[in-house]
Amino acid sequence: MDLQTEIEKREIEDLFEDLLKSFTRPLSLENEQLIRKAFQFANTAHMGIRRKSGEPYIIHPIAVAKIVVSEIGLGTKSVLAAILHDVVEDTEYNLHDIENMFGEKVASLVDGLTKLSGSFDSNQATNFRKMLLTLSDDVRVILIKLADRLHNMRTLDSMPYQKQLKITSETLYILAPLAHRLGLYAIKSELEDLSLKYKNPEIYQQIKIKLQSEEERINYLVFDFAKPIQEKLYAEHFEFTISGRPKSIYSIWNKMQNKNVTFDEIYDLLAIRIVFKPKDGISEKRQSFDILSLITDIYTPKPDRIRDWITIPKANGYEALHVTVMGPQGQWVEVQIRTERMDEIAERGFAAHYRYKEEGASESELDKWLMKIRELLSNPESDALDFLDEFKLNLYSQEIVIFTPKGDMKMLPKGATVLDCAYDIHSQLGNHCIGAKVNHILVPMSHVLKSGDQVEILTSDKQTPKPSWIESAITARAKSKIRDSFKQEQKKHIEDGRLKLNQQLESLNVKPASNTLKKLINHYGLHSKEQLYAEIGMGLVTLENLETTLLEKSVNKFVKFWKLSFVFGGEKKDENLTIEKKKPFLLNEDQKKATFQLATCCNPIPGDDVVGFASEDQQIMIHNKSCEEAVKLMSSHGDDIIEVTWTKSKMLYYLTHIYIRGFDHQGIANKITNVISNEYGINMRSINMDAHDGIFEGNLHLYIQNTELLEKLITKLLDIKGVDTVQRKEI
Repeated sequence: MDLQTEIEKREIEDLFEDLLKSFTRPLSLENEQLIRKAFQFANTAHMGIRRKSGEPYIIHPIAVAKIVVSEIGLGTKSVLAAILHDVVEDTEYNLHDIENMFGEKVASLVDGLTKLSGSFDSNQATNFRKMLLTLSDDVRVILIKLADRLHNMRTLDSMPYQKQLKITSETLYILAPLAHRLGLYAIKSELEDLSLKYKNPEIYQQIKIKLQSEEERINYLVFDFAKPIQEKLYAEHFEFTISGRPKSIYSIWNKMQNKNVTFDEIYDLLAIRIVFKPKDGISEKRQSFDILSLITDIYTPKPDRIRDWITIPKANGYEALHVTVMGPQGQWVEVQIRTERMDEIAERGFAAHYRYKEEGASESELDKWLMKIRELLSNPESDALDFLDEFKLNLYSQEIVIFTPKGDMKMLPKGATVLDCAYDIHSQLGNHCIGAKVNHILVPMSHVLKSGDQVEILTSDKQTPKPSWIESAITARAKSKIRDSFKQEQKKHIEDGRLKLNQQLESLNVKPASNTLKKLINHYGLHSKEQLYAEIGMGLVTLENLETTLLEKSVNKFVKFWKLSFVFGGEKKDENLTIEKKKPFLLNEDQKKATFQLATCCNPIPGDDVVGFASEDQQIMIHNKSCEEAVKLMSSHGDDIIEVTWTKSKMLYYLTHIYIRGFDHQGIANKITNVISNEYGINMRSINMDAHDGIFEGNLHLYIQNTELLEKLITKLLDIKGVDTVQRKEI
């Protein structure tokens, strides 16, 4: 057995003592003895086991427990579970041993954590669903899991490249949104930043360096900006602190991507936070607005950037006033106003929420959300991957507020439709919905609601749910209820579909063998033969082109959501070929050993930061690492990740979409096409330009060899007088 060295023993003891000191409230002697007992037990159980980094494994559970205490604010039972969370999975001990030594509740927490180990493939999605069943009763399972993931992300350097991509994608896909939904903003931001660090290290370093170069200016801006506010607050006898910190690296990168702006064009890099102690006898809301008034007396606010999350808190319990004002140096600055209570809930999320709830706070949107999750989980027949996708949909959503005809308030995710609203009120109201009156105007059930709308749901006893309704709903609750309504007919649909398919196959002299069914399941992007039969029976899948579908060349399991762009068509493949996943795959135009395909969802070109996915039939699908579908695949099929390297291409050209905008003047179109065709010799598939009120916009589809050429072209086009913006867009 590989025992610990004396130095390691001292380090482990120091880390454990540091954990005990991190409790903000004094530990009782009984609880301290329990934690010491758990540490000794886990240390013995993990003896001889080391992490990929080479350090003793016990360091990891101690670090997780420290995060649980100091960054989330949980208590003794959670610390015990954190210290013991890998014992059942990695050692000879079982849950019965944990229960005998530390009690039923700690064993239950450890069980929930054990179920959530691994990755989010189909089986893991099922485990995740089971684990969420404990969320409605004991959210500590997920909070400890988030602490576990945070420490793993902080120590990801020692993991191989493919494992890094898998873990970071899984983190971005479900765990960071979950941290957001539970109000853990600091943990959410760090998970996102660390994911970007390993997925796109160059981009991460570029933004980090720019933030560091801005640090001195930001510090001065905070001092300069805060000084007159401090004077006013002191004059009004407020007890307060003012702090400032820049946005997270990931949020800056996300904004650059979504808004198509550069780092220098992001106007609200800095957020100033004012946290105050409320005066007795005056409501927190009124005092918050008094401070807002003092600030807007000094600085001019941006009218469309005032947010009141005190009157209507966010669904994760977040409360604050936000206002963006013009600072003294001509820069927009976001100011957040919170009480000490609001600040603790904002930083520690769910844990703080429940501490204040025990002190008499009313039911929050967070409690209502948990009730919806409990209801969603009550359907044992729902597909695990569909459930995971729908659950994720409702994690990061911004909220809108709508009103019933009686003036009652409802919160729904942004983008919610009339149908979502109907099901949110009552499942029967949803099942019989035929439309609504929104602000007294008749609208269909697919109408997208806006914050502030007054909604009166209209129903008919003759109305019943239709399969097409699933497309009109965005919330997990509505989709689940629509599917529930089909349960009684499900067996009939499956039988009808099976008979229809068998009849069609028989007419083509094809047997309904497993390979045939598997091909159809993959073609239609489904998960099982039962789902295939059911969708045929419901009419969602037609068999008009069955013969053509069966004759198509099989495509790999990763591309069921996309149309493919085949780079090499018709070449006969070496049947004995196997892809070596541990070696980088070279994207070479003379590639004979394996074919690769470029996903049309992101249209990568040579020079882009890409990743490959290997299939069973030796096809490799190439995606941009930042592509949403790639993130999903990396989180669910991480074992099939291939490191990909471009080689210089002399013959191949890749279709690329360029958007161009600027001031219209005579000859501008000619100058643009001259640069593209004559100076760079680039072929154009199409060019579409339109001018209005002195501004022109153009969409150009060009055949480009690599990103180096594309960057040179963009720079040259920006040099043309009148051209203001040139951007690469998705096709």
